[in-house]
Amino acid sequence: MDGKTWSTWSEGVSFGLENGMAVIPYALLKYYRKLNLSGSEAMLLIHLLSFRQVEGIEFPSLEELQVVTGRSISVLAGELQKLMKEGFISIDGDNDELRDIHYERYNFSGLYGKLGAYLATAVQENEQDKDKGAYGTSAPRAAASGGGFGTPPTSPISLGDKEESRNLFSIFEKEFGRPLSPMECETISSWVDQDRYPEELILLALKESVFAGKVHFRYIDRILLEWARNRVKNAQDVKTYTQKFRNGGR
Repeated sequence: MDGKTWSTWSEGVSFGLENGMAVIPYALLKYYRKLNLSGSEAMLLIHLLSFRQVEGIEFPSLEELQVVTGRSISVLAGELQKLMKEGFISIDGDNDELRDIHYERYNFSGLYGKLGAYLATAVQENEQDKDKGAYGTSAPRAAASGGGFGTPPTSPISLGDKEESRNLFSIFEKEFGRPLSPMECETISSWVDQDRYPEELILLALKESVFAGKVHFRYIDRILLEWARNRVKNAQDVKTYTQKFRNGGR
């Protein structure tokens, strides 16, 4: 290219960068470790914010996230699960009645709340140090975790729990024949974390749905609810209940 061509190309690139830039909270870049986030988790949050601001995509798929991060879908699903469980992000659902479409979007109010609480604590502690005659700034002593400031910290997820969840994701993806959506990952997480269903029971419900030819999450959830109402807690209970149900002796 000659000088004029290079100049034109450079101006075009500059224009593209200027009009395709995402606004990222500096506090996230500076303090993500204080919030107990890893570098990859912070980068995932940045990608989610960028998808929304630059591309207008409020609920990127795991495949879209895989393209920009270069990481496996199972790892991304695990990190999204952690971010949702610890309250950094949540998923809002809504319906477009005109087009009869249900859609989801990520909600970042939890992230902003944690950052705001951390910064407020930093200012408060700095003022306290000044009152005591100390100079300079100090980092907040209360690290954000689980429910954030003002609530008791939750215990960290053990490695075994993480591996168990990822194994569940992998098995579900294999049976469904496709990657799971973030909403489906959240459903599995809620079965484990909120409903306290054993992994064994979740997998048996998946097996029942495959056997019935109804491999979708609503059907699996109905199975788990039915078992919970009838105090079905393990494989032997499932076997007994299923035989009784199929013999018409409920």
